[in-house]
Amino acid sequence: MENIRLTPLTHRGNACIALHFALDITINKILKALPCAAWSKTHKCWYIPLQEADYKAFQQSVSGKATLDTTAIRKYLKERKNESRPVKVMSTVNSAPPNSAVWRLSEENLGELKKLIQKLALKSYSESTIRTYRNEFMQLLKLLKNKPVTDLSVEDVKRYMHYAMNKEGIGENTAHSRINALKFYFEQVLGKEKFFWEIPRPKKPLQLPKVMGEQELRRLFASVGNKKHKAILFTAYGAGLRVSEVVGLKLSDIDSDRMQIFVERAKGKKDRYVMLSPLVLDILRAYIKESKPRPRVYLFEGVEAGTPYSVKSAQKVFQLAKEKAGIKKHISFHGLRHSFATHLLEKGVDVRYIKDLLGHFSIKTTERYLHVKKEQLINILSPLDSLWEKAADDIL
Repeated sequence: MENIRLTPLTHRGNACIALHFALDITINKILKALPCAAWSKTHKCWYIPLQEADYKAFQQSVSGKATLDTTAIRKYLKERKNESRPVKVMSTVNSAPPNSAVWRLSEENLGELKKLIQKLALKSYSESTIRTYRNEFMQLLKLLKNKPVTDLSVEDVKRYMHYAMNKEGIGENTAHSRINALKFYFEQVLGKEKFFWEIPRPKKPLQLPKVMGEQELRRLFASVGNKKHKAILFTAYGAGLRVSEVVGLKLSDIDSDRMQIFVERAKGKKDRYVMLSPLVLDILRAYIKESKPRPRVYLFEGVEAGTPYSVKSAQKVFQLAKEKAGIKKHISFHGLRHSFATHLLEKGVDVRYIKDLLGHFSIKTTERYLHVKKEQLINILSPLDSLWEKAADDIL
């Protein structure tokens, strides 16, 4: 029987569990099919998030096929408990493992990193933004070593961004994220007013949304047999939701009387209502009826009752369905949302209404999908409904 050694791992700013074992086709096949597992090219190993629900799912999947050496991960968790440091997706300095780059910073710069995170938290920035700003600010601090970040001038930051783009080779989107992080630190934490006025931003490339055609969507939906997985994909496309919004839905958010879905505190902390397709409602009812145990709080729950299905697991569901359907396009779970918007436009729905359905702050974000004639919001149907009318037997 194969032995799998579990060790702590920090991957893309997240606390994870690395899985070390000799080459084994059976174990590889199990992990490939496990939604919470992924392969790291950087660390040359499989890994799962350091979360109880994901660990239990992994443990169950390899039960009887491998033994688990948990010595290292148990030692790590014990150290974290003794130091009173929470183990979760990292948004704070103190949750970083002892061997990470955070603890190799100078004491002064480590203190500045803590100040940045504290300020972001006090301003109620999202976990995702805190994690992004923390990681981008860390890139500068690692380069500075013992040089205090507080001593940097505008010219120093200009030279650093030139180095990051030309020597490190970061792209335009990463450059914008890094500038945003540094701007927040120097202006919001240190109070240096208009510190970044003289620092130019690289122009972002105009990227058109990647979408799937109706035939591809039919094949995608038809390839999924698991009712929970099918419900996740139908809900995402049928209402144009982000993956985080889908897994964050609660049972109470589904309003079958008004045929609406309530999306609470989505991107930008905005609440909104989106349409509830009759087909999505039928799919959800069928899924819940057969669920054992039935979900208690969230519409899609993880292994542990009362906790949401993970974003990573939902993304894995989409990728596996895409592969099974033979779709070769390089498209992610977010492509369901892009397809929703594009298909509405093709059916004549005004871009301003689609902006509200997608929850965009600016009409410019939605205008990537082109302009079409005006229709009334009350008459907007989910594109999933027309897809169903053409091939109900194939995709249900």
